[in-house]
Amino acid sequence: MRRTTVFADDDVLKKLQQIAKRGNSTVAEVIRKALHEYVSRRRPKRSRLSLIGIGRSGRKDVAERGEELLGNGFGR
Repeated sequence: MRRTTVFADDDVLKKLQQIAKRGNSTVAEVIRKALHEYVSRRRPKRSRLSLIGIGRSGRKDVAERGEELLGNGFGR
């Protein structure tokens, strides 16, 4: 954990102190929890893996013969 300086308006600091007092905590702990929640919600969403177009069969008739080709591949 590292120390940092944050500038905040007086009314925000007063509200933080009230929250800390009600929760029997410190202002620093309230700020740490709030920052953790904020950062957790803003985490970039993982992109879905796209398998479309990653391989080539060399065939040009796959769309027309899809069922037949899949059937052959699964032992029909």
